[in-house]
Amino acid sequence: MASTSSGPSVAPAAASSSHHPFRIGWTAFAGVLMVFGGVMAIFEGIAAIAKDDVFIATRDYLFRFNLTGWGWIHLALGVLIVIAGCALFTGAVWARVVGIVLAGLSALANFLWLPHYPLWSLVLIAIDVFVIWALCADPFHEKESV
Repeated sequence: MASTSSGPSVAPAAASSSHHPFRIGWTAFAGVLMVFGGVMAIFEGIAAIAKDDVFIATRDYLFRFNLTGWGWIHLALGVLIVIAGCALFTGAVWARVVGIVLAGLSALANFLWLPHYPLWSLVLIAIDVFVIWALCADPFHEKESV
C-alpha cells in the first residue's frame, strides 16, 4: 500500500544543516579559553594585590605602573572575561562582540604587563589573538551550493 501525503515532506535532520560544527566548535573553544584566561587573570590580580614581591619590577621599562593598580585591573578584567566567556556558550551575538573587545583589552593589558611576567604575558597574548580570530569568524555563514 502506498501512502499519500497532502504536503511537502521535510527531512528532520535538515534543520541543523545551516550550522557548521567546525566553526561552532572553534567558538566554543574560544569560550573555554576566555574562561581559562579570565581565571588566570583573576589569580594574577589577586597575587599582585596581595603581595607586590611576587612579580619582577623593572625600572627601565617605558610603561611603569604600580603593581597593586595592575592587580586591580587584571582582577576586574578577569571577572569580565569569565562572564563573557560563559555567555559565549549561549550563542548570543552580544557575547561575541563583548568577547572580541575584552580579548583585545586583555592582549593590551598583557603587553603592558610584559616586564613583570614575560613568558606568561606572551602566552596570554597568543591566546587572546586566537580568541579574537575565533570570534570574528562567522559561524552561521555557509556558501550556498548551486
